[in-house]
Amino acid sequence: MHFSAIKYCDIANGLGVRTSLFVSGCTLHCKDCFNQEAQDFTAGNPFDEEVEKTILSSLEPSYIAGLSVLGGEPMEPKNQSALAPFLQKVKTTFPRKPTWLYSGYLFEDLLANTGPKHTSDTLSLLKAVDVLVDGPFVASLKDISLRFRGSSNQRIIDVPKSLSQGRVVLFDFE
Repeated sequence: MHFSAIKYCDIANGLGVRTSLFVSGCTLHCKDCFNQEAQDFTAGNPFDEEVEKTILSSLEPSYIAGLSVLGGEPMEPKNQSALAPFLQKVKTTFPRKPTWLYSGYLFEDLLANTGPKHTSDTLSLLKAVDVLVDGPFVASLKDISLRFRGSSNQRIIDVPKSLSQGRVVLFDFE
């Protein structure tokens, strides 16, 4: 897996001050994508052990609320195999710092065993995520007043509650 950028002290991609990892590679090619340069799977730099250590170190300060993972597309099968063990490590090391993940794919489609993006890593990856912002960006539904998403079709999902209840449970900001 490659990554196109890492932003430290990011306040745009989840609650609080966060570290945001932008993975490379996306086959969705949404019209008016905000990060077209990250659609190429080889954009940026390789995601290796040193990068993992740097991100983990960036999460140590008490003012960092958690990690956000965006793209490109984190749920591309090529990216899931690298992200699943890393996000599990983040969850184990920082259990009180939530991980947000942004995907153009729907939660239900990711979980479906017959879905094109479902892999042997999908469930373990999702179990390491606290909040999923799902659905493709749709330019005609763009709304700049929305919190943490670009278009009104996208949902902000509480992943642990959704997995335990077997249905989508939206994230409660209160």
